[in-house]
Amino acid sequence: MKYNNIKFEEEIMKTVLYKKDGQIGRVTLNRPEKLNAINDDMPRDLEEAIKLANDDSDVHVIILSGNGKAFCSGYDLSEYAQGKETNKFIQDMPWDPIKDYQTMWNDTQHFMSIWKSLKPVICKVHGFAIAGGSDIALCSDMIIMADNAEIGYMPSRVWGTPTTAMWVHRIGPEKAKKMLFTGDKINGKEAEKIGLILESVSPEKLDERVEELANKIKTVPINQLAMQKMVINQYMETSGITQMQRLSTIFDGISRHSPEGIEFKKRVEEKGWKEAVKERDQGLYDWSKKKKFD
Repeated sequence: MKYNNIKFEEEIMKTVLYKKDGQIGRVTLNRPEKLNAINDDMPRDLEEAIKLANDDSDVHVIILSGNGKAFCSGYDLSEYAQGKETNKFIQDMPWDPIKDYQTMWNDTQHFMSIWKSLKPVICKVHGFAIAGGSDIALCSDMIIMADNAEIGYMPSRVWGTPTTAMWVHRIGPEKAKKMLFTGDKINGKEAEKIGLILESVSPEKLDERVEELANKIKTVPINQLAMQKMVINQYMETSGITQMQRLSTIFDGISRHSPEGIEFKKRVEEKGWKEAVKERDQGLYDWSKKKKFD
C-alpha cells in the first residue's frame, strides 16, 4: 500500500506495529502467520499503540488494521484450547470464576482503549474479523470492510460470549440475537446492510476508501473530534455498556467451564482445534450428549 511522503515514526511491539504518518496514527495487528490471532501479548500491545497515538499532539485520527491475509481471526485456539495444560481460558475444576473474570476483564479493557480513545479510530477489515477479532473491530468508531471479508462471533454456539458486548449497540436487540443465537458469519455487504459497519467496498477499493475517510477527518481539530466522540459515547455509557460488559465477561468464563464448554475443549484435544471448530460452527456435534448428531 502507498501512503504519502511523510516519514514514518515507527514503534514495534511484540504483536502490534505503530506508525505515525503525519496526522494519521497507523495501528497494525502483526501476527500474520497466525491470521493475527490474539495471544497474551496482543491486548496489551494494542492498548499501548492506541496510547501512543493519543499522546501525540500531531495525530488526529487512527487507522486500525491487520497484516497479512486477515484483520483478526480471534483468540489463538492452537495456544489456548489444543493442549491439556491450564491457561487463561481453562482452569482445573472446580474453576475460580473471579480469577477468570479478572483475566478476561483486563483483555476487555485493553480492547476498549479503542472505544475510549479521544482520537477517532477507523477499523479496516479484510479477510476475517471473527470471534475475539470482532470484539476488537466493534470497539472502533467506524468500520470499513471489504465486500468479501467476514465478521461474526461463532463461539456464541459454544465456548464464548462477546465480552465487549458491542453487538446490540450497533444493530439492536433482534439482529444481535440472530447473530449470537446462530454464530453466523456475514460478509461486508450484509454487515453494512444490517448496520453493523459503516461501509463495505470492493477489496481493491478498501485501502483507498479508508485513506479518503482518514484524510477528511484529519483536517478537523483534535479538540473538536474529541468532544464529538465523547458526547456520542456518552449515549452508550448511559445505556449501560459497562454493566453489559461485566455480565458478558462473567458469562464468557461460565461458557468455557460449563459441561458443554468442557466437552468442546475435550474435542479440541482429541480432534484438533480446526476439526472441533468445524463441528461447532456447522452444528455437527451435540455438546450436551457428547456425540455427533445423527
